[in-house]
Amino acid sequence: MVKTTEQPIFAKELKRETYQMVINGKPTQAKSGELATVYNPATGEVIAEVPRANLEDVDLAVEAAREAFDNGKWKRYPVGKRARVLNNIASIMRERFHQLVEMEVMNSGKTISAAQGQVMQAIEDFEFYAGAIVGHCGTVNNVPGQFFNYTQKEPIGVAAQIIPWNYPMMMAAWKVAPAIATGCSIVLKPASLTPITAILLAEICIEAGVPEGVVNVVTGPGATIGTYLTEHKGIDKVAFTGETNTGKDIMAKASETLKRVTLELGGKSPNIVFPDADLEAAVNGSVFGIFYNTGQSCEARSRLFIHEDMYAEFMESFLDKTRKLVVDDPMSEKSHVGAIISKQQLDKIHRYVEGAKEEGATVVTGGHPLKVEGFAEGYWYAPTVITNVTNDMKIAQEEVFGPVVVVMTFTDEKEVIQLANDTKYGLAAAIWAKDQGLIKRVSDRIQAGVVMVNCPFSAFPGTPFGGYKQSGFGRELGIETLDLYTETKSVLSYAGRKPLNPLNL
Repeated sequence: MVKTTEQPIFAKELKRETYQMVINGKPTQAKSGELATVYNPATGEVIAEVPRANLEDVDLAVEAAREAFDNGKWKRYPVGKRARVLNNIASIMRERFHQLVEMEVMNSGKTISAAQGQVMQAIEDFEFYAGAIVGHCGTVNNVPGQFFNYTQKEPIGVAAQIIPWNYPMMMAAWKVAPAIATGCSIVLKPASLTPITAILLAEICIEAGVPEGVVNVVTGPGATIGTYLTEHKGIDKVAFTGETNTGKDIMAKASETLKRVTLELGGKSPNIVFPDADLEAAVNGSVFGIFYNTGQSCEARSRLFIHEDMYAEFMESFLDKTRKLVVDDPMSEKSHVGAIISKQQLDKIHRYVEGAKEEGATVVTGGHPLKVEGFAEGYWYAPTVITNVTNDMKIAQEEVFGPVVVVMTFTDEKEVIQLANDTKYGLAAAIWAKDQGLIKRVSDRIQAGVVMVNCPFSAFPGTPFGGYKQSGFGRELGIETLDLYTETKSVLSYAGRKPLNPLNL
């Protein structure tokens, strides 16, 4: 157990009906007293209520973060001391691992196996940045002999961090850990559908020794709260993960005050299987690549390109494994695919599938909502494979964000590179092959921020994650993320014996 000098002010019970925001280190209700309802998408049942913040609440959170940054002690802590606090956060998260996992499952509908991996990565993010910040420093630069120049890294200020509903705990860690490691203060706005683990994380930060005002959480609708944070004069940086059109709007609004911006947006990632690929590995990785997290992933490999020479053999195995996926109770270790986050998202997925059929595509398996025994009021969709697709179809160009993959064939390397890059997105791509020369050539020409080679996993703490084109800019999860939360100050001094007189006066 991590020792603290004061007793935590937050209750640690696993379930409770009403959660509060965290502002200036204290549990805080909305000024209006309004509450928003939070549902379990697997059951459709209400699991909690959280404050429905308004602009006044945002002002309070920004003021707290601003005061903590401008006049507080966090940014003045020695780097090693901040690192110890980050390790404390990770330690408490490990102690509360099962609570965090269960709440993540209940609030998002994802399977418990997925939640376990994501919460563990969130813990490892804090541990990674606790180490990385110690080595994040400036440089001494070559200048003429009578001069001396060095640079130093300084925290950028107050960051607004807006996170999505598909990876609530993990995305919060991706943003909170590097920001506070550098000495920034933050206002975190979780998605309205999945606010609970972000609140729990803020409580853990305070228990671990983060001073009041450094980590604040406001809950409320993105259209008002997120927009106001983006425009707020007290905010120095905005980090956003979510849908591309929203990212464009954030970028436009942030430009009014020239805020620093990091955007991790949508994707339509290609998954390319060459004829020399290990068939079993490629099939297993391809099933994981689209159906993991119920397909609700920005980097989901939702466009499957198979070389025509192995199409029949690959598809036989791929369809067999897809049909064996267990869609059931998210709390069961046997479940592979969880619930869809909301009725709205369920309907959106089905509209895409129906639209594909109208364009001439063929639904080979799935293609319909499901009723899961014991979860009849939840939101479920069958793992879906669609063939007879051309790359110009809507289903092949737009992000479905569900358990739906489209399958196309290709004949050669040049053709598949052109098809893979024929999208406005550029977040991720996967390549399955043995020929190392081919792998290098294709990796070099794919327009994506993350390329997975004979591997279904897209990121670990320490590996940069982000996109090309309309998938956004900036990299998270890597050492370079620390630069996104710092300014580089150059200090140039003169050490010569004679006073300088450049104008010869």
